[in-house]
Amino acid sequence: MSRIGRLPITIPESVNVGCTDSEIKVDGKFGALEIQIPEAIYVTEENGKLTVSIKDQKNKALHGLYRTLINNMILGVSQQFDLTLILKGVGYRAAVQGKEIVLSLGYSHPVKIDIPKDIKVEVVQNTTINLKSCDKEALGLFAANIRAWRVPEPYKGKGILYKGETVVRKAGKSGK
Repeated sequence: MSRIGRLPITIPESVNVGCTDSEIKVDGKFGALEIQIPEAIYVTEENGKLTVSIKDQKNKALHGLYRTLINNMILGVSQQFDLTLILKGVGYRAAVQGKEIVLSLGYSHPVKIDIPKDIKVEVVQNTTINLKSCDKEALGLFAANIRAWRVPEPYKGKGILYKGETVVRKAGKSGK
């Protein structure tokens, strides 16, 4: 069995968890999430802890996956996930206008991206984008969509970087 899947999930007092055979609903101060569970997995709740188990050994690959997905849901509704993107390059900047984020990334036109309803976006100093959401999957997908417009390049280091990311630089033509 999975070592991750065997770990119990502690439920904070501010979170409500509703379990049925086919889905789990999690409610907290930052939102509500739900997930469909395959038949091979069952979840039990005892003394404020959730335990994820499998019915047969054929599906043990799903054991750790669904335990982690449920744990991320509980963490998200109780304390939220956040990601920081940094725009690095001359003239690169961002602004929030209504329900979309407008990026100036060196193209001939500004890039406009619609903000999903469950994600909060804050722009600091025109070059730092803070993203917050209770859904870790949606947050990562939205950050990846923003980053796809200008992936960091190795020669000058320009692009959209995650906070703490380093770009391995190359020497270029004259640096033999």
